[in-house]
Amino acid sequence: MAEHTSSSIMIEAAPADVMGVIADFDRYPEWTGEVKQAEVLAGDDRGRAEQVRLVLDAGAIKDDHVLAYTWTGENEVSWTLVKSQMLRALDGSYTLVPVGDRTEVTYRLAVDVKIPLLGMIKRKAEKVIIDRALAGLKKRVESVQRG
Repeated sequence: MAEHTSSSIMIEAAPADVMGVIADFDRYPEWTGEVKQAEVLAGDDRGRAEQVRLVLDAGAIKDDHVLAYTWTGENEVSWTLVKSQMLRALDGSYTLVPVGDRTEVTYRLAVDVKIPLLGMIKRKAEKVIIDRALAGLKKRVESVQRG
């Protein structure tokens, strides 16, 4: 991955429960603010998504794109951009590390848009995306655990 932004959060759940929420693309519109539609286009023999179409509305950035997912073991998933209207690249990953009965989730993201942006603005946008995604993931996983 090229220049990227990353952040981590601790979630009160086991890695398998966290990954279950991450892998449930159909429910993304319920807990991510920016994803308005998610459609799994192709899956592997274990039922995990390999290609997903996402319709995004992040205020200034509205996009319809397809991502290719790679699952590494049970605790890591990464993705790369297949096609997009606004983006040149979108590479990211979630890495889950068990810490007792909790999970540390690290989200890495590198975005390159087709319109020119200063590096500083791009990093700030990545940070906002990451922080919102991690907060949404934590809230979703922990509410499922309680429910």
